[in-house]
Amino acid sequence: MKKQYVFLAIFALAIQFAQAQFTLDGEFRPRSEYFGNGGNFTGGTFPAQTATDADEGFIRTTVRAALNAKYKAETYTVYTSFQEVFAFGDRPQIATNGNGNFRVQEAWADLKLGEFSSLKLGRQQLSYDDQRILGGLGWAQQARTHDAAVYKYKKEKFSLDLGGSLNTTTDEVYNVSNLFSYRDMVFARANSKGEKLNFTFLGLVNTFQDSNVDGSNKSSLITAGIHADYNLGGVKLTTNLFVQEGQRIGGVDVKGAYLASLAANLKLSDKSSLTGTVERISGRNSESAAFFPLYGTNHAFNGLIDRFYVGNHANAGGLNDFQLSYATKISGVAVSIAGHYFTEQSDIDGMGNNLGSEIDLVLAKKFKEFSLVGGYSHFFEPSAVADLPGVKDTQNWAWAMLVIKPKFLNTAQ
Repeated sequence: MKKQYVFLAIFALAIQFAQAQFTLDGEFRPRSEYFGNGGNFTGGTFPAQTATDADEGFIRTTVRAALNAKYKAETYTVYTSFQEVFAFGDRPQIATNGNGNFRVQEAWADLKLGEFSSLKLGRQQLSYDDQRILGGLGWAQQARTHDAAVYKYKKEKFSLDLGGSLNTTTDEVYNVSNLFSYRDMVFARANSKGEKLNFTFLGLVNTFQDSNVDGSNKSSLITAGIHADYNLGGVKLTTNLFVQEGQRIGGVDVKGAYLASLAANLKLSDKSSLTGTVERISGRNSESAAFFPLYGTNHAFNGLIDRFYVGNHANAGGLNDFQLSYATKISGVAVSIAGHYFTEQSDIDGMGNNLGSEIDLVLAKKFKEFSLVGGYSHFFEPSAVADLPGVKDTQNWAWAMLVIKPKFLNTAQ
């Protein structure tokens, strides 16, 4: 009798799969990193260091392990992703419990409302354009997600996303006091794609809440601007222009803070290109706090060593980033090298505007069923900083990562 129930269940599932699509896949991504030559850095890529680490450098290995399931029916799509991020040695070998880093990374349902529109509800990534303001932060092993609802409209070359999120766990209080989280957010993103011009408007209103008893101290910050790509054939121009107004967490005034960038990518051949980028981010002054790029994939900008805007530099003197990068392929290996020269938008510490320079090298090779990626970065301190007692004049970082994304099941195949 029990066998009959099993066969009936399998038959029912087969009928469901025939009418819908189910996929089950995963990801295994270990990454080893060497943090060398001193501890000048705080936040970002560089973790907390001991005195011994700061003198000799150290190696750390972390792993992202994920299992993802998607079920697509006629009127809805459901997606769940379970993920654990762990570091080698973060728990004893015979521990009876985990490291506390296992979580539901994503869990959402996308409901079809009409021919051109849908509503996506749940824990999800918000990733748009070059991810300067809203990004998935795929570099970080834990990545970034939002608990949100997003209305999506797309017809031909035009798309519109209207989203919102309210993060309150109890009594309308959300006790996280930093720019990397928010009590509530609403946003609008409109995009038009043409043959040569890809143009986006993005606007966000974030409300932050101090970790006080009654939750009454709230601050609202408006961020709005455009992203555009223009293809001239052999040259592609990309620009970002965003402004911020309102208040940061704690009621700190923000008036006319801005981010402006322009990049020109020149295609040299089928395998190589050269890109020049200039970016300016306003710093704090007597009337306003600095611009902060909020929830973007900041690791991809302003140097891979994460000296700026990755858990750091949030309300400093701003940044001017002059970058030149070259990308090519050599024997099937993707190679990119970038050079950065950083200056401060306003000299708030009295040590001059020079913030240093950086060189980033990245190598990537795709094999049949996995990929290998690695790189090396070297940061050169400006002389005003390097001459300080106890400060090293350079900082280096090297990393290597294996990426495997197994496809366990796909009923559409």
